[in-house]
Amino acid sequence: MSTWKRLFMIALVVIVLACVAIQLVPLGRSHQNPPVQAEPAWDSPRTRELFFRGCADCHSNETVWPWYSNIAPISWMIQDHVLEGRARFNVSEWGRPENEGEEAAHHVLDGQMPLPNYLPLHPEARFSDAEKEELVQGLLNTFGGDLEGEGGGLPEGDED
Repeated sequence: MSTWKRLFMIALVVIVLACVAIQLVPLGRSHQNPPVQAEPAWDSPRTRELFFRGCADCHSNETVWPWYSNIAPISWMIQDHVLEGRARFNVSEWGRPENEGEEAAHHVLDGQMPLPNYLPLHPEARFSDAEKEELVQGLLNTFGGDLEGEGGGLPEGDED
C-alpha cells in the first residue's frame, strides 16, 4: 500500500472515530419544550398559522425537534438557535418584559427570518410573496409597529 493510501486510510479512521466520539458529548440534546404560559392576542387565526409554520420552532415553546437534532454537531447548532430565538422573542411566554414583537415584521420583510439555513430542511417555512405580505401585515397588526422607517410600507407588486 502506498504512503498516500495509508495516510488517507488513517485520516478516514480518525475522522470516523471523531464523529462517533462527539456523539457522546451531552450538548444540544435537552430538547425541552417548556410549558406555554401565554400567547399574544393574534389578529387572526391565519397570522398564527403562518407564524407557526415558519417561525415557531425557534420563537415558541412548541418546537418540533427533527431526528437530525439528535446528531452532533448539528444538534449543537440547532439547540443554540432555539435557545437564542426563544430568548429574543417567544410567543409562548407573552408578557415578559424583553419579549417584544415590533421588529418581527421587519425581520420577515427583509428576509432575515426565517433563517436561510432553516429553509432547506423546512420547505413549509418558505412563504410565497402573498403569504409573506399576509404574515408581515398580521405581525404588524398583532404586535404593533409600522414599516415607515423601512421604505414606507409593504413592497409593491408582491401580490399574486
